[in-house]
Amino acid sequence: MTIFLEKFNTKHNSAPFSKINLSDYKPAFEECIEKAKAEIDAVIQNTENPTFENTIEALDFAGENLDRLSSIFFNLNSAETSEEMQKIAQEVSPLLTAFSNDITLNEDLFKKVKAVYDQKDSLTLTTEQTTLLDKKYKGFARNGALLSEDKKMRLREIDKDLAKLKLTYGENVLAETNNYQLHITNEANLSGLPEGTIEAARTLAKSKELEGWVFTLDYPSYIPFMTYADNRELRKELAIAAGKKAFQNNKFDNQENVLKIAKLRHERANLLGYKTHSHFVLEERMAQNPDKVKSFLNDLLEKAKPAAEREFSELTAFAKELDGIEVLEKWDGAYYSEKLKQKLFSLDDEKLKPYFQLENVLNGAFTIAEKLYGITFKEVFDIDKYHDDVQTFEVLDFEGNLVALFYTDFFPRKGKRNGAWMTSYKPQFIKNGVNERPHISNVCNFTPPTESKPSLLTFNEVTTLFHEFGHGLHGMLANTTYPSLSGTSVYWDFVELPSQVMENWCYEPEALALFAKHYQTGEIIPQEYVEKIKESASFLEGIATMRQISFGLLDMAFHSNDPKDITSVKEFEEAAFENTKLYPDVAENCMSVSFSHIFQGGYSSGYYSYKWAEVLDADAFAYFQEKGIFNKEVANKFKENVLSKGGTELPMELYKKFRGQEPQPEALLKRAGLL
Repeated sequence: MTIFLEKFNTKHNSAPFSKINLSDYKPAFEECIEKAKAEIDAVIQNTENPTFENTIEALDFAGENLDRLSSIFFNLNSAETSEEMQKIAQEVSPLLTAFSNDITLNEDLFKKVKAVYDQKDSLTLTTEQTTLLDKKYKGFARNGALLSEDKKMRLREIDKDLAKLKLTYGENVLAETNNYQLHITNEANLSGLPEGTIEAARTLAKSKELEGWVFTLDYPSYIPFMTYADNRELRKELAIAAGKKAFQNNKFDNQENVLKIAKLRHERANLLGYKTHSHFVLEERMAQNPDKVKSFLNDLLEKAKPAAEREFSELTAFAKELDGIEVLEKWDGAYYSEKLKQKLFSLDDEKLKPYFQLENVLNGAFTIAEKLYGITFKEVFDIDKYHDDVQTFEVLDFEGNLVALFYTDFFPRKGKRNGAWMTSYKPQFIKNGVNERPHISNVCNFTPPTESKPSLLTFNEVTTLFHEFGHGLHGMLANTTYPSLSGTSVYWDFVELPSQVMENWCYEPEALALFAKHYQTGEIIPQEYVEKIKESASFLEGIATMRQISFGLLDMAFHSNDPKDITSVKEFEEAAFENTKLYPDVAENCMSVSFSHIFQGGYSSGYYSYKWAEVLDADAFAYFQEKGIFNKEVANKFKENVLSKGGTELPMELYKKFRGQEPQPEALLKRAGLL
């Protein structure tokens, strides 16, 4: 399968999805790993003295074909998977782990890297080159290069096991999501549900050759049901089904996997000389260590808890007054929050949705990017796609030069995991004088169009689109020399700044006027709705903040302590949630077994970074508000110092260059109405 061994013969060297068969992947991985090994051997066998160019730079550009293949394969394994593809993932993951260990545990290679690192003070390097040198050296030292042979062997085993466990964990969550459906045949049970939700459920039932209506655990089906369905028993059934994914003592149960992953991560950190997995991870983060993270979260908790408890008792009193509910349960939260929100602001998603047709919202994001950063988006139809739902865009600057390729994939389907994410099919870098432009993708699970209506988004989906588009801009506007420092290759607690700051435009009248237009009449969203959106932005913010903090604390509980004594995942989780608990516990449910962010994705010891980045984003947006939300000077500073710079410098240095100062947490507390 040589297609992956050279440049693709396609427009902009884009991924040739339609030319790839599943059976091509495994041999392609084997070939690309061999080619990458040869490129690395060339660095090792070079008889000249090790220099920055022949060692550090050569290493960063090695394995380009393998990286490209991996990004295509694993992106599709998230967005368009099948049982066969999952099987291939289980086969190739250990190969990739072994290959990556072959590099970091290679003594001869490490000697060369160390030789360059040891003379770094006498080298004349750019800031970016210095960062790359540090990163490469730490990449070896932090991954076992200094270990004895027997410990290196153990490290290899751990990494191989972890790679497989994380895959299995994710497959179990997906299987459990797909295995459940709520099939309704009595129309009375649809009471309270919006027309669009009912229509989508009927379409889904038809596709399964069933009478009536079908609801699933996919967010566009699950969230509206939990928010609007009057039938409390059915809300309870659906909520418990969602909460017990991979916690049913069946073949998809993840309790053992959670414990194995936590224990292996801890053992790995100890092997490398770190106290815990969190100590290992946080060394390469803005937060630096677990104590700083815990005090950051607990400090926020102290400020948010009184507000959260006050909001929770208001919500409880409201539910009692409205429906005589004595104890507010988890399946009541979204339902009564929505009712209370309608009462206080007479604003609900159903009123807003007609103004948020997906195509208009996407064009709004494009227009805002054009005003801020001088780029335009043009849909093209000659780029290969992996599914009919995907759209492809050329991103151009005002001179018509290609800035990036952009893929969007917005609707749920069976082979796609839940949630929303940004990813890349090809990184940006500069090689042989050519600035290779990136191929970026946004993948979401939004409300699909129905027979009678286009895709109309909830306001939450609107902010999700802007969030992922912010990550997208971080990828598209990348302008660095080295691929490993490009785009979103930044410290994990900095990566959410571009995405979260972008959400702020969704609340600004000036920005909403660009895209919030009624899908039938073209009327711009009424000013009173805009004011209510702004007013309601901090509605129940205490509860929401406490929820985020609870996830961050659970993550730290698993990873900043020795997990050897955990016998029950459920009991451990309850103890971690003790201080942030509002609702009564549900015995059948457990979050850790489907907390994919930390057990499958890259957020272990990093979940706090959402809140950390909110401090950055509130402070950054305050600067835009000061000067005007489309102010070219501020936008340019943000583009030059944050969006284009990737991981070439320490994040705090980049932030200070943009803002002129360190971020002030008051901006976040003020915005959240917690001050």
